[in-house]
Amino acid sequence: MPPLGSRLGAEGVGSFFLFACVIGSGIMAENLSGGNYAVALLGNSIATGAILFVLITMLGPISGAHMNPAVSLVAASRRELPWTDAAAYIAAQLSFGISGVWAAHLMFDLPALQLSGKARTGPGQWTGEVIATFGLVLTILGTVKHRREWVPVSVALYITAAYWFTSSTSFANPAITIARSLSDTFAGISPHDVPLFIVAQLTGAALASLAARWLFPTEA
Repeated sequence: MPPLGSRLGAEGVGSFFLFACVIGSGIMAENLSGGNYAVALLGNSIATGAILFVLITMLGPISGAHMNPAVSLVAASRRELPWTDAAAYIAAQLSFGISGVWAAHLMFDLPALQLSGKARTGPGQWTGEVIATFGLVLTILGTVKHRREWVPVSVALYITAAYWFTSSTSFANPAITIARSLSDTFAGISPHDVPLFIVAQLTGAALASLAARWLFPTEA
């Protein structure tokens, strides 16, 4: 395993570009879609899937390219990552990811510091986040076990699909949920709605970890 400093650098760079892509592509899509929400979501989802493939391919060999506290916590619970390292991963994901959001705002000549006013709440959206995060974590664990070389494309395709089949458009990531609350743009979420989104995400991740023990048992 590479030194912790290198792994934190990889998590930071990956989170910066992932979060900047989610927000920046959302702004670009909204600007170019002429008010057509479906077209804007299509642009946002394709860009997000594309950057995930690139970042996981590039940074996966260094840190695992988690870029997601739910993934880091599952890795720690499975004893694949020390808990202290997981805490450091999460700090890097949040700090560099938020910097990516601010960078996206600056690129599009928007105020760097914002709070979102976009409401995302209700049982349907919370259920969507449970399912989105469950599917993401199960995709990662199953593909790592059986087809490790396919992890980048599997995760990228899953998230692209989940933008469309989940009611919440698949945040599936506590750090990006917090970061998106700091952007009053297409991809934003009201800070008031963040806590229950994160509860739903962590619930989905925990359920996926349990399901993986049954579906993908470790050989003795």
